[in-house]
Amino acid sequence: MSDNKWLIIVNPHAGAGKCGRDWPVIEKILREELQPYELAFTSRRFHAMIITRKKISEGFKKIVVVGGDGTLNEVINGLFAQKQFKTTDITLGMIPVGTGNDWSRMFGIPFDYHEAVKTIRQGTTFIQDAGRVVFTKQDRKLGRYFVNIAGIGFDAIVTRRSNELKEQGRSSKVLYFMNIFAKLFGYKHFQASMSIDGMNYQHDIFSMNIGICKYSGGGMMQVPDAIADDGQFDLTIIKKMGKIEVLRSLPKLYNGQIKKHPRVQSFIGKNIVISSTRSVYLETDGESLGHTPLEFEIIPRSVRIITGKKSA
Repeated sequence: MSDNKWLIIVNPHAGAGKCGRDWPVIEKILREELQPYELAFTSRRFHAMIITRKKISEGFKKIVVVGGDGTLNEVINGLFAQKQFKTTDITLGMIPVGTGNDWSRMFGIPFDYHEAVKTIRQGTTFIQDAGRVVFTKQDRKLGRYFVNIAGIGFDAIVTRRSNELKEQGRSSKVLYFMNIFAKLFGYKHFQASMSIDGMNYQHDIFSMNIGICKYSGGGMMQVPDAIADDGQFDLTIIKKMGKIEVLRSLPKLYNGQIKKHPRVQSFIGKNIVISSTRSVYLETDGESLGHTPLEFEIIPRSVRIITGKKSA
C-alpha cells in the first residue's frame, strides 16, 4: 500500500545545483535506511506542487522533501491543493539541501544527510501553523500558502535578485550580502496602511516580515519571537531609516535583538491586510510572488512535520 511507503520528492536544482551533485550520497543513505520509498524528481517550477497533489491522491501519506525552503513551499501548496485527506493526515520530513535552509533551522533538522535521515526515521512529529496570502500579479488576485516567513518590501527585492542568480547556478551567503548592498542604495521606503485583526495602522516602511517561524535569509531572525503553533502571525516592521543605519543594524537580525531598535515595531495577529501607495513586492518562504495589496490569514495547526526537536 502506498500509505506505508515514503514518497521522496527531489529537487536536483536546489542549493544552486548542490542537491544534484550530492544526490548519489543521499540516495545511498536512503536505500540503506528508509525503505520502502518511491522517488519523484522535479524538473521545473511548481513541479513539486503537482507531484505532491497527484501522489497524495494515489494514497501517499508520508513525504520527504530533498531540497530547500522553496521546494518545501511547493510541496505545502500541493498539500493544501489536494482534497482527499486532511492536511494533518500527511507527514512531511525534510533533508535540507537548499541555500538558506531556514525552515529546517527552526525545527532542529540536521544539515548532515545521515543525521537528517535518522531524524526522519525517529519520526517525532509537530503540527505547525500555516499561512495563506492573497496577492496581486498582472492584475489578477492569486493565493499562496507558506509555512515560514513572508517578506515585503526590501526583503522581497533582495530575494528576487537572489532567485535570479540561483537560476544561473550562483548562490551563497556572500552573494546574498552583496545583493543587500547592491539593492540598498537605490531602494526607497513606502507608505503602507495595515489592518491587523481589525486595528488600523499607517507607517512609512523600509521592510516588513510576517512570520510563522523565526528564520529567513540564511539565519536572520526578523521575527525572533515567532512560535510555530500559537495560531497567529508575528509581524516585524522596519520603519523608514537611513541606509547607513540599515547596515549598522544588520547584526541585530542575527542575534535576535532587532525588535529593540527604536525604528522597529512588532505586532501579532491572525488576519493582516496591507495596502500601499505604490506596488510593493512580496516573497514567501524565499519564493518571489506578486505585490500589494495583500491579505494574510493564519491556518492554525494544519501541517504535520517531522522535527529534530522534542518541542518546537
